[in-house]
Amino acid sequence: MAEKVPQTLANHTRLDPLYHFFALPVFAFAVIWSVAHFIRHPGLHTAGLFLLLTAAAVAVFKLRTYAARLQDRIIRLEERVRLSALLSEPLRSRIPELTEGQLVALRFASDGECPSLVERALGGKTMPADIKKSIQNWRPDYWRV
Repeated sequence: MAEKVPQTLANHTRLDPLYHFFALPVFAFAVIWSVAHFIRHPGLHTAGLFLLLTAAAVAVFKLRTYAARLQDRIIRLEERVRLSALLSEPLRSRIPELTEGQLVALRFASDGECPSLVERALGGKTMPADIKKSIQNWRPDYWRV
């Protein structure tokens, strides 16, 4: 079995080939094609085809969005539990002040560097991308969809 490539800031985003390179382009093409077809042959049938294909494209996009939002909710819960165990009391009581994006970004930080990153995030409006850039010991997340 092939070993996984160590995850870093440069390679942590994940593309799903069937979704990003097949389903999305096919549905995008279908909607564009249906618009062109409607322009050439206006009518109730072509308008219905356009509506149907647009609804299908929206559904495909929303399914992906719903999965990502659900994962973000789970990650927020996991990180709150993790931070509760890792942080000392002054920082532990401030966990609710972290934004969703900050919590999601902190999942990549090792246990050792997490407290300092949380302190920095709470000290100012540290963006999730800045948190990820600051991580020295990357904690991979291979399960993200």
